[in-house]
Amino acid sequence: MRALMGRLQRGDSRADPAPSRLKYRLQRWMLTPGIRFGLKFGVPLCLLLAAGGGFLADAGRRDLVVAQINAVRAAIEERPEFMVNVMAIDGAGASVAQDVREVVPLDFPISSFDLDLGQIRDQIEGLDPVKSAKVRIRPGGILQVDVEERAPALIWRSHEGLALLDETGAHVAELGQRGLHPDLPLIAGQAADQQAHEALQLIAAANPLGTRLRGLVRIGERRWDVVLDRGQRILLPADRPIPALERVIVVSEVQDLLERDVAVVDMRIAARPTIRMTENAVENWWRIRELNEGGL
Repeated sequence: MRALMGRLQRGDSRADPAPSRLKYRLQRWMLTPGIRFGLKFGVPLCLLLAAGGGFLADAGRRDLVVAQINAVRAAIEERPEFMVNVMAIDGAGASVAQDVREVVPLDFPISSFDLDLGQIRDQIEGLDPVKSAKVRIRPGGILQVDVEERAPALIWRSHEGLALLDETGAHVAELGQRGLHPDLPLIAGQAADQQAHEALQLIAAANPLGTRLRGLVRIGERRWDVVLDRGQRILLPADRPIPALERVIVVSEVQDLLERDVAVVDMRIAARPTIRMTENAVENWWRIRELNEGGL
């Protein structure tokens, strides 16, 4: 302390070895991890980006770079192990397989990188006869398509003609003649295809009628008529049609209702079923009545 006071009194002018405040703060700032990382990696990266930007500023150089990239990409994508040479279709009939090839017009060989499997699947499932499809690339350069076809369950007669429907009412195919599928039940009427599930339930309930069942007709887009041979009809209500049909079948089995000269069994009002006789039966009834009255 005395030595320090002595130097001050003597006016010692030697420089203070301690750094200035600005230099001290600068040194501390340079020791910050983020600043050190930026100087080590950030500055070189910015210089590289600036150099790359300057190089690509010229349109000719940009085109050259793009051409080189495309050439490298093509060389990779067109390697033999990535090429698809043929399409195999399983689970489809000849006509459906032909439709699949028409909606997926691929020019083989083609690189697997150029195939959009999801889009191909959607195109195939857009076909009416196709319920679902799976698309994948098999080893050996084969585009494998597994198709599940819709199973026809009904024939729908509309103003446009005959069509095959599956159990959900989805369109399967057009039908030229009813005789091509004599085993399938027939439905008719506007929007009947939208109630295919209910129609199948009614057909199952009408199974005791056997071959007498001719089909179902959708009336007013709200209810069904059951059409039998000999021109007979069962008019079903809009609500709970299956129990109404079962009721008619039970009465017919007990009392031979449908074996008589009955033209229409009207079940639209459950509390008041109505029976309409055939014209011949009505004429015979009137004739018998006249004879009875004449005899009196």
